[in-house]
Amino acid sequence: MRNLYAALFELQTSGGGDASGSRRVTLEALQSLLNSNSAGSPEDDEDEYNDDEFGQTARDGDWNQQWFPPHKDPQEPGVELLMGGEFGYVGPKIRSRKNKKNISRLMFNQSSRPRGALYRESIIGDLIPNTSGTAVASYDSNVYCGQFSRDSSFYYTCSQDFRLHIYDMTSPPSPYIKRLRNTRRSATGVWDDMDQGHDTTLKVLKTIQGCPGHWTITDSHLSPDNERRSPVVYMTSTLDSSSTQTPISFRDPSAHQRAHGTPWRSNSDFGIWSCRFSADGNEVVAGGDGHIFVYDLLADRRTVKIEAHEDDVNSCCWADTASGNVLISASDDTFLKVWDRRSLGTSPKPSGVLVGHTEGITNVSAKGDGRYVISNGKDQSLRLWDLRKMCSSEDFDKAAGRSYKLRGYDYRRDHYPKLKRAAHPHDCSVMAYRGHAVLRTLIRCHFSPAETTGGQYIYSGSADGKIHIWSLDGRIVQILDRSKTATMSLDPFADELEPQFDRGTVCVRDVSWNGNEPMMMSAGWDGGRTSKSIVARHEWKGLSKMSYSLEDWGEKQRIERNERASMRARRLLRIPGSFDEEEEY
Repeated sequence: MRNLYAALFELQTSGGGDASGSRRVTLEALQSLLNSNSAGSPEDDEDEYNDDEFGQTARDGDWNQQWFPPHKDPQEPGVELLMGGEFGYVGPKIRSRKNKKNISRLMFNQSSRPRGALYRESIIGDLIPNTSGTAVASYDSNVYCGQFSRDSSFYYTCSQDFRLHIYDMTSPPSPYIKRLRNTRRSATGVWDDMDQGHDTTLKVLKTIQGCPGHWTITDSHLSPDNERRSPVVYMTSTLDSSSTQTPISFRDPSAHQRAHGTPWRSNSDFGIWSCRFSADGNEVVAGGDGHIFVYDLLADRRTVKIEAHEDDVNSCCWADTASGNVLISASDDTFLKVWDRRSLGTSPKPSGVLVGHTEGITNVSAKGDGRYVISNGKDQSLRLWDLRKMCSSEDFDKAAGRSYKLRGYDYRRDHYPKLKRAAHPHDCSVMAYRGHAVLRTLIRCHFSPAETTGGQYIYSGSADGKIHIWSLDGRIVQILDRSKTATMSLDPFADELEPQFDRGTVCVRDVSWNGNEPMMMSAGWDGGRTSKSIVARHEWKGLSKMSYSLEDWGEKQRIERNERASMRARRLLRIPGSFDEEEEY
């Protein structure tokens, strides 16, 4: 308020005025002052968190303005992770960084002088999907999640019309033929007249009409055996013909409901935003209105309820794939909390807190080793965390628990204004990745498949219509533009053509990387006022789509020829039984 008074006095006693020399504060000038100065409490003036933290208002710049640009050079913490052996084999990364990777030579050495197995990562670890994609399915409603099964044999989507579609990924897409009726042939060969508003070139294994709710199916996850999926609080089978949906209640039943054995309906309504199966498929963790829950499917009851956060829990997951002891919750209160079920009986506090985001968190995803997780934040950053470096509950309560959220900011409508802080003052994250737009919806992020890449890449959707893929060292290694996605009538395996039209702004909510080949599927909301989504298939299409030109490739071949000649000369002097350092993998 003192700033407002000072500005009024300065305006009253300096420049401007009428012919008589008197000076007045106009209504427009007063409104401008009120908008640019906070009329907060005296405590706000003495507080380090005030309106001066924000350099520009939410209306300055482009709607997806990047105030903190992504890294262009490898960052030391990320390089240490890449070369530490926890994110795949180090040998292929060393050869790749030295531009000495020759797949033909690796295959030849394996066949002529066997020295152990040749892992898939050694061959396709550097092959990243590099096309804008081809549409393979369309919907008349927004798709909220789309993921491959663990073995990548099928792909499933959940949409706002409460339908779940499961597609066979072992069969190639069929040629697109526009039907007079808006129906598609199911796996049994029978036309499904009930599946209105859905068109696809993929083989549909099953379509499930979910139980209706207030808004949408917010999340879905497969059990480890690929047989069950848990959309919000219902569980159903995936591959058989059964349409049974079993409700999983995370509510507190009343005494009357417990007595009559009907605990499903309750007066305590709240939303479930995230759910995940445990590694053994016997439990489900879910997050919602400030709480996280664990439901035991064998005992058919809720076993854990934690008052975890002061705001909505947007995402939750298990920390590893070996046990079900450690849970991670991510909330709109800007913090991720780590919970060990073995200590919950003695203390209601988390085992630790991951501090670094300054806005709410839209998604958390675990690598599965019990150490590393990533999170997407509404502060337009994706952060990598090491659970061994988390903030203790004591330190969090003393100082680190302070919130630095922007007052009045709504990520669903506004773009993110510029801050003086790029992170929380007590940031304990290992790396931050930038360049994408976490707006409009709860954008998701994931590690790349461990089977083919060692998890050395991180990828995320974006509200600007692009899929961003980062190396662990912080650099963006690939950007796929969904506004240039080809129509469903084109072959996704053919050469990529120049787009005939621009789809406009597409919001890419979820992306999934195939665990067997360098291919992605993305679920994007088309721009416009109507709710419509398109799932696109993104392939790796070889040298024509790589970042270097044909001349660069010719120069690379010449250098490799010279290297081979030099190696042949060195072999004449090599001691029998020894190995060249470059040949190790």
